[in-house]
Amino acid sequence: MPRYPGITSDAFRHPLDLEAELALRSLPGFDLIARKFLEFMVDRPQLIYNMGNSIQVGPRQYASVYQPYRECLQSLDIYPEPALFVTQTPTVNAYTIGQEQPSVVLTSGALDLLSEAELRAVIAHELGHFKCGHAILTQMAIWAIYAASMVGQFTLGVSNLLINGALIASFYEWKRKAELSSDRAALLVTDDVDTVLMTLIKLAGGSGTHSQEISLDEFRRQARDYRDLDNDGLNQLYKLLLQNNLPQGVFMTHPFPVERVSFLEEWADSDEYRRIRNGDYAQDPAEGSVDVPSNNNGAAEAERLRQQIEELQQQINRIRNDEP
Repeated sequence: MPRYPGITSDAFRHPLDLEAELALRSLPGFDLIARKFLEFMVDRPQLIYNMGNSIQVGPRQYASVYQPYRECLQSLDIYPEPALFVTQTPTVNAYTIGQEQPSVVLTSGALDLLSEAELRAVIAHELGHFKCGHAILTQMAIWAIYAASMVGQFTLGVSNLLINGALIASFYEWKRKAELSSDRAALLVTDDVDTVLMTLIKLAGGSGTHSQEISLDEFRRQARDYRDLDNDGLNQLYKLLLQNNLPQGVFMTHPFPVERVSFLEEWADSDEYRRIRNGDYAQDPAEGSVDVPSNNNGAAEAERLRQQIEELQQQINRIRNDEP
């Protein structure tokens, strides 16, 4: 699996995602307020909920999931390790929540439908969200929407319609663009665009009993046909309304899967992606990575354990020597 020591999110962030982040962070005091709100109103309650209602993944719990999870952490140079949970939900889904006490959650439906390689791509995608700080940005936007709605209450709703509506639409537009950055993280970890695209197919309409009938080439053709719909201006309007139904308060949090195909394939063919794969990327030497032992690295693990026992014995001997 590829490794990117010291890589920062700036190396693979989609420019539209980055642009939206800068706009959100430009609000005075927002970062500090949102972080405190996130820690006490989201991080802790969600961690408690997951601990009580889901299965926490570890070396002795869903070990076949934990190993690729650790490898993805190492690949994207993420440390410390966010908690990983599996929740009982037939829907294929995964999400990342929290920043100070972060968690990655996979549904049981994802484990049942996705292959090992596809599950790795989904995990890398979610870690991409964490790497980019999307959780804190989401809470910043929620706080902004709440603040704007309070302004609307004191202005008889006039500001609520103008300010809050525009803010909500902008927030969901950013959330959709943030998915493009995480798709790039999945590609960096898997180094296989077909694997990432197969996860998008299965998210769109995958079936456990008919997976052999899925055609990646046909899905690519569907993505091109969908893009060609933009040749008609009315189709563009319909797409906008489907993504942002402001009167009914319905907003899409993710781009359509077929849209993500085009974005990802374009980046997979770019010089930027090739440079990153060759080790030429934005780095932060302060960032650390978890140490992921290989499944075939038993001798190294035994040696590490022997050294720890020896150090412990030396400490015991020193204590004994200091005794009267």
